[in-house]
Amino acid sequence: MPTSGCARATPPWKRISAALSIEKIVHLVGAETGVGTDVAQGVSQGLTNALSGMAVAFSNSLVGILSAVILTVLGILSNVSDRRAAASQRRLLDQQAVVADSNRQLGNLRSQLQSIAVLRVSVLDKLKSAIEAQLGRSSPGSGQLATIGNNGDIAVNESLVFEYNSHSIKKQAKPFLDSLAKALGNLLADPKVRENIDTIAIQGHTDERGSATFNWDLSAKRATAVLDYLFQTNKTLADTYGNYFAASAYSKFRPVNREQTEIAYQQNRRIEISVVPKDANVRKVIEDYMQSSASVLQPAGQPAHVQ
Repeated sequence: MPTSGCARATPPWKRISAALSIEKIVHLVGAETGVGTDVAQGVSQGLTNALSGMAVAFSNSLVGILSAVILTVLGILSNVSDRRAAASQRRLLDQQAVVADSNRQLGNLRSQLQSIAVLRVSVLDKLKSAIEAQLGRSSPGSGQLATIGNNGDIAVNESLVFEYNSHSIKKQAKPFLDSLAKALGNLLADPKVRENIDTIAIQGHTDERGSATFNWDLSAKRATAVLDYLFQTNKTLADTYGNYFAASAYSKFRPVNREQTEIAYQQNRRIEISVVPKDANVRKVIEDYMQSSASVLQPAGQPAHVQ
Protein backbone atom coordinates (compact mmCIF):
# COMPACT_ATOMS: atom_id res chain seq x y z
CA MET A 1 0.00 0.00 0.00
CA PRO A 2 1.29 3.50 -0.69
CA THR A 3 2.31 5.37 2.38
CA SER A 4 0.38 8.32 3.68
CA GLY A 5 1.59 11.69 2.36
CA CYS A 6 3.30 10.22 -0.74
CA ALA A 7 2.44 11.92 -4.12
CA ARG A 8 -0.02 9.91 -6.19
CA ALA A 9 0.55 9.65 -9.93
CA THR A 10 -1.98 11.52 -12.11
CA PRO A 11 -4.25 9.02 -13.90
CA PRO A 12 -3.87 8.96 -17.67
CA TRP A 13 -7.50 9.93 -18.32
CA LYS A 14 -7.08 13.13 -16.33
CA ARG A 15 -4.02 14.09 -18.34
CA ILE A 16 -5.89 13.29 -21.55
CA SER A 17 -8.90 15.33 -20.50
CA ALA A 18 -6.66 18.31 -19.80
CA ALA A 19 -5.36 18.32 -23.36
CA LEU A 20 -6.49 21.21 -25.57
CA SER A 21 -6.06 19.59 -29.00
CA ILE A 22 -6.31 16.30 -30.84
CA GLU A 23 -2.58 16.33 -31.38
CA LYS A 24 -1.92 16.65 -27.65
CA ILE A 25 -4.44 13.92 -26.94
CA VAL A 26 -2.74 11.62 -29.44
CA HIS A 27 0.74 12.30 -28.00
CA LEU A 28 -0.52 11.67 -24.50
CA VAL A 29 -2.15 8.44 -25.58
CA GLY A 30 1.08 7.43 -27.37
CA ALA A 31 3.16 8.21 -24.32
CA GLU A 32 0.89 6.21 -22.07
CA THR A 33 0.47 3.25 -24.38
CA GLY A 34 3.91 3.23 -25.89
CA VAL A 35 2.81 3.34 -29.51
CA GLY A 36 5.06 4.96 -32.03
CA THR A 37 5.04 8.57 -33.17
CA ASP A 38 4.02 7.63 -36.70
CA VAL A 39 1.01 5.78 -35.40
CA ALA A 40 0.05 8.69 -33.17
CA GLN A 41 0.32 11.14 -36.04
CA GLY A 42 -1.75 8.87 -38.25
CA VAL A 43 -4.40 8.64 -35.59
CA SER A 44 -4.26 12.44 -35.19
CA GLN A 45 -4.68 12.99 -38.91
CA GLY A 46 -7.52 10.52 -39.04
CA LEU A 47 -9.36 12.15 -36.20
CA THR A 48 -8.81 15.57 -37.74
CA ASN A 49 -10.18 14.40 -41.08
CA ALA A 50 -13.11 12.73 -39.39
CA LEU A 51 -14.00 15.82 -37.41
CA SER A 52 -13.58 18.03 -40.48
CA GLY A 53 -15.93 15.75 -42.40
CA MET A 54 -18.41 15.88 -39.56
CA ALA A 55 -18.18 19.68 -39.45
CA VAL A 56 -18.72 19.93 -43.22
CA ALA A 57 -21.61 17.49 -43.06
CA PHE A 58 -23.15 19.39 -40.16
CA SER A 59 -22.64 22.72 -41.95
CA ASN A 60 -24.24 21.34 -45.11
CA SER A 61 -27.08 19.90 -43.11
CA LEU A 62 -27.59 23.21 -41.26
CA VAL A 63 -27.57 25.13 -44.54
CA GLY A 64 -30.12 22.72 -45.95
CA ILE A 65 -32.32 23.11 -42.90
CA LEU A 66 -32.06 26.91 -42.96
CA SER A 67 -32.77 26.95 -46.70
CA ALA A 68 -35.84 24.80 -46.18
CA VAL A 69 -37.03 27.04 -43.35
CA ILE A 70 -36.47 30.18 -45.44
CA LEU A 71 -38.31 28.69 -48.42
CA THR A 72 -41.18 27.66 -46.17
CA VAL A 73 -41.41 31.14 -44.64
CA LEU A 74 -41.25 32.75 -48.08
CA GLY A 75 -44.01 30.42 -49.26
CA ILE A 76 -46.18 31.34 -46.27
CA LEU A 77 -45.60 35.05 -46.85
CA SER A 78 -46.38 34.64 -50.54
CA ASN A 79 -49.64 32.83 -49.74
CA VAL A 80 -50.60 35.54 -47.22
CA SER A 81 -49.82 38.24 -49.80
CA ASP A 82 -51.87 36.42 -52.45
CA ARG A 83 -54.81 36.04 -50.08
CA ARG A 84 -54.65 39.71 -49.15
CA ALA A 85 -54.49 40.72 -52.81
CA ALA A 86 -57.46 38.47 -53.59
CA ALA A 87 -59.43 39.93 -50.66
CA SER A 88 -58.62 43.48 -51.81
CA GLN A 89 -59.73 42.60 -55.32
CA ARG A 90 -63.01 41.18 -53.99
CA ARG A 91 -63.61 44.32 -51.90
CA LEU A 92 -62.88 46.49 -54.94
CA LEU A 93 -65.33 44.50 -57.07
CA ASP A 94 -67.96 44.74 -54.31
CA GLN A 95 -67.47 48.52 -54.08
CA GLN A 96 -67.71 48.84 -57.85
CA ALA A 97 -70.94 46.87 -57.80
CA VAL A 98 -72.35 49.16 -55.06
CA VAL A 99 -71.35 52.26 -57.04
CA ALA A 100 -72.90 50.87 -60.22
CA ASP A 101 -76.14 50.03 -58.40
CA SER A 102 -76.23 53.46 -56.76
CA ASN A 103 -75.73 55.14 -60.14
CA ARG A 104 -78.55 53.06 -61.57
CA GLN A 105 -80.87 54.04 -58.73
CA LEU A 106 -79.88 57.70 -59.06
CA GLY A 107 -80.71 57.49 -62.74
CA ASN A 108 -84.13 56.03 -61.91
CA LEU A 109 -84.70 58.75 -59.30
CA ARG A 110 -83.76 61.49 -61.76
CA SER A 111 -86.07 60.01 -64.36
CA GLN A 112 -89.01 59.82 -61.93
CA LEU A 113 -88.47 63.38 -60.69
CA GLN A 114 -88.28 64.62 -64.27
CA SER A 115 -91.54 62.82 -65.04
CA ILE A 116 -93.21 64.50 -62.06
CA ALA A 117 -91.86 67.90 -63.12
CA VAL A 118 -93.15 67.41 -66.66
CA LEU A 119 -96.55 66.38 -65.32
CA ARG A 120 -96.73 69.47 -63.11
CA VAL A 121 -95.91 71.72 -66.03
CA SER A 122 -98.62 69.90 -67.96
CA VAL A 123 -101.11 70.64 -65.17
CA LEU A 124 -100.30 74.34 -65.28
CA ASP A 125 -100.48 74.35 -69.08
CA LYS A 126 -103.90 72.73 -68.96
CA LEU A 127 -105.16 75.32 -66.49
CA LYS A 128 -103.68 78.12 -68.57
CA SER A 129 -105.22 76.79 -71.78
CA ALA A 130 -108.57 76.26 -70.09
CA ILE A 131 -109.01 79.92 -69.14
CA GLU A 132 -106.88 81.77 -71.70
CA ALA A 133 -109.89 82.25 -73.95
CA GLN A 134 -111.63 84.21 -71.19
CA LEU A 135 -108.74 86.45 -70.26
CA GLY A 136 -109.24 88.63 -73.29
CA ARG A 137 -112.60 89.78 -71.99
CA SER A 138 -112.50 93.28 -70.53
CA SER A 139 -115.14 95.23 -68.77
CA PRO A 140 -116.35 98.36 -70.53
CA GLY A 141 -113.87 101.20 -70.07
CA SER A 142 -111.59 99.09 -67.87
CA GLY A 143 -108.48 97.01 -68.13
CA GLN A 144 -107.99 93.26 -68.44
CA LEU A 145 -109.76 91.06 -65.89
CA ALA A 146 -106.85 88.74 -65.25
CA THR A 147 -103.40 87.67 -66.39
CA ILE A 148 -101.53 84.39 -66.16
CA GLY A 149 -97.95 84.39 -64.91
CA ASN A 150 -95.19 82.12 -66.16
CA ASN A 151 -95.68 80.01 -63.03
CA GLY A 152 -99.34 79.42 -63.96
CA ASP A 153 -100.77 81.66 -61.24
CA ILE A 154 -103.84 83.68 -62.25
CA ALA A 155 -103.78 87.28 -61.06
CA VAL A 156 -107.29 88.76 -61.06
CA ASN A 157 -107.58 92.54 -61.20
CA GLU A 158 -109.20 93.45 -57.87
CA SER A 159 -110.68 96.72 -59.07
CA LEU A 160 -112.64 94.86 -61.74
CA VAL A 161 -114.03 92.37 -59.22
CA PHE A 162 -114.67 94.49 -56.09
CA GLU A 163 -115.66 98.01 -55.21
CA TYR A 164 -113.16 100.05 -53.19
CA ASN A 165 -112.85 98.70 -49.62
CA SER A 166 -115.57 96.13 -50.38
CA HIS A 167 -115.68 92.36 -50.71
CA SER A 168 -118.88 92.24 -52.77
CA ILE A 169 -118.25 90.85 -56.28
CA LYS A 170 -119.14 93.19 -59.15
CA LYS A 171 -121.64 92.06 -61.76
CA GLN A 172 -119.20 92.48 -64.66
CA ALA A 173 -116.72 90.10 -63.01
CA LYS A 174 -119.17 87.21 -62.74
CA PRO A 175 -118.94 85.93 -66.36
CA PHE A 176 -115.19 85.58 -65.96
CA LEU A 177 -115.56 83.79 -62.62
CA ASP A 178 -118.21 81.50 -64.18
CA SER A 179 -115.76 80.50 -66.90
CA LEU A 180 -112.99 80.08 -64.32
CA ALA A 181 -115.17 77.77 -62.22
CA LYS A 182 -115.92 75.64 -65.27
CA ALA A 183 -112.24 75.51 -66.26
CA LEU A 184 -111.21 74.43 -62.76
CA GLY A 185 -113.86 71.71 -62.77
CA ASN A 186 -112.61 70.35 -66.09
CA LEU A 187 -109.05 70.45 -64.81
CA LEU A 188 -109.83 68.47 -61.67
CA ALA A 189 -111.82 65.90 -63.62
CA ASP A 190 -108.49 64.47 -64.83
CA PRO A 191 -107.24 61.84 -62.29
CA LYS A 192 -103.60 62.44 -63.20
CA VAL A 193 -104.06 66.14 -62.54
CA ARG A 194 -105.66 65.51 -59.15
CA GLU A 195 -102.84 63.13 -58.27
CA ASN A 196 -100.34 65.97 -58.56
CA ILE A 197 -102.34 68.87 -57.11
CA ASP A 198 -102.23 69.56 -53.40
CA THR A 199 -104.20 72.80 -53.24
CA ILE A 200 -105.81 75.42 -55.44
CA ALA A 201 -105.31 78.51 -53.30
CA ILE A 202 -107.49 81.62 -53.65
CA GLN A 203 -105.25 84.37 -52.25
CA GLY A 204 -106.33 87.88 -51.25
CA HIS A 205 -103.83 90.78 -51.47
CA THR A 206 -104.09 94.51 -50.74
CA ASP A 207 -101.87 97.54 -51.26
CA GLU A 208 -99.78 99.07 -48.49
CA ARG A 209 -102.26 101.78 -47.55
CA GLY A 210 -104.37 101.28 -44.45
CA SER A 211 -103.63 99.30 -41.30
CA ALA A 212 -102.41 95.71 -41.41
CA THR A 213 -105.43 94.58 -39.39
CA PHE A 214 -107.91 96.15 -41.78
CA ASN A 215 -106.07 94.75 -44.80
CA TRP A 216 -105.91 91.26 -43.25
CA ASP A 217 -109.68 91.31 -42.81
CA LEU A 218 -110.37 92.76 -46.26
CA SER A 219 -108.03 90.36 -48.12
CA ALA A 220 -109.51 87.40 -46.25
CA LYS A 221 -113.10 88.41 -47.03
CA ARG A 222 -112.30 88.96 -50.73
CA ALA A 223 -110.57 85.59 -51.10
CA THR A 224 -113.48 83.87 -49.36
CA ALA A 225 -116.01 85.74 -51.51
CA VAL A 226 -114.33 84.55 -54.73
CA LEU A 227 -114.16 80.95 -53.52
CA ASP A 228 -117.80 81.03 -52.40
CA TYR A 229 -118.85 82.31 -55.81
CA LEU A 230 -116.86 79.59 -57.61
CA PHE A 231 -118.58 76.95 -55.48
CA GLN A 232 -122.00 78.49 -56.10
CA THR A 233 -121.64 78.71 -59.87
CA ASN A 234 -120.14 75.22 -60.20
CA LYS A 235 -121.59 72.86 -57.60
CA THR A 236 -119.19 70.10 -58.65
CA LEU A 237 -116.25 72.09 -57.28
CA ALA A 238 -117.73 72.11 -53.79
CA ASP A 239 -119.36 68.67 -53.83
CA THR A 240 -116.60 66.66 -55.52
CA TYR A 241 -113.39 68.69 -55.36
CA GLY A 242 -113.93 70.97 -52.39
CA ASN A 243 -111.00 69.43 -50.50
CA TYR A 244 -108.59 70.84 -53.11
CA PHE A 245 -109.50 74.49 -52.44
CA ALA A 246 -108.38 76.96 -49.79
CA ALA A 247 -108.80 80.70 -49.21
CA SER A 248 -105.89 82.65 -47.73
CA ALA A 249 -105.13 86.28 -46.91
CA TYR A 250 -101.78 88.06 -47.26
CA SER A 251 -102.86 91.62 -46.52
CA LYS A 252 -100.22 94.06 -47.86
CA PHE A 253 -97.20 91.85 -47.26
CA ARG A 254 -96.69 90.35 -50.74
CA PRO A 255 -96.66 93.24 -53.19
CA VAL A 256 -95.75 92.63 -56.82
CA ASN A 257 -94.77 96.27 -57.29
CA ARG A 258 -93.06 98.14 -54.44
CA GLU A 259 -93.44 101.60 -55.96
CA GLN A 260 -95.75 104.06 -54.23
CA THR A 261 -97.86 104.96 -57.24
CA GLU A 262 -101.47 104.42 -58.21
CA ILE A 263 -100.40 101.92 -60.85
CA ALA A 264 -98.41 99.95 -58.25
CA TYR A 265 -101.28 100.06 -55.77
CA GLN A 266 -103.67 98.73 -58.42
CA GLN A 267 -101.26 95.87 -59.27
CA ASN A 268 -100.87 94.94 -55.62
CA ARG A 269 -104.64 94.87 -54.97
CA ARG A 270 -105.44 91.53 -56.51
CA ILE A 271 -106.84 88.04 -56.16
CA GLU A 272 -104.38 85.30 -57.10
CA ILE A 273 -105.41 81.77 -57.95
CA SER A 274 -102.42 79.51 -57.43
CA VAL A 275 -102.11 75.80 -58.16
CA VAL A 276 -99.90 74.27 -55.46
CA PRO A 277 -98.30 71.00 -56.66
CA LYS A 278 -98.34 68.02 -54.37
CA ASP A 279 -94.93 67.33 -52.82
CA ALA A 280 -95.95 63.95 -51.46
CA ASN A 281 -95.12 62.28 -54.77
CA VAL A 282 -91.63 63.74 -54.73
CA ARG A 283 -91.15 62.74 -51.10
CA LYS A 284 -92.32 59.22 -51.86
CA VAL A 285 -89.87 58.88 -54.76
CA ILE A 286 -87.01 60.13 -52.57
CA GLU A 287 -88.01 57.95 -49.61
CA ASP A 288 -88.16 54.87 -51.84
CA TYR A 289 -84.72 55.72 -53.18
CA MET A 290 -83.27 56.23 -49.67
CA GLN A 291 -84.69 52.91 -48.48
CA SER A 292 -83.31 51.02 -51.46
CA SER A 293 -79.95 52.78 -51.07
CA ALA A 294 -79.81 51.85 -47.39
CA SER A 295 -80.27 48.18 -48.24
CA VAL A 296 -77.53 48.34 -50.87
CA LEU A 297 -75.04 50.23 -48.71
CA GLN A 298 -75.77 48.26 -45.52
CA PRO A 299 -72.65 46.23 -44.57
CA ALA A 300 -73.10 42.48 -44.69
CA GLY A 301 -74.12 40.91 -41.42
CA GLN A 302 -75.60 44.12 -40.04
CA PRO A 303 -79.37 44.67 -39.76
CA ALA A 304 -80.83 47.70 -41.57
CA HIS A 305 -81.92 50.58 -39.33
CA VAL A 306 -85.66 50.67 -38.87
CA GLN A 307 -87.37 53.81 -37.70
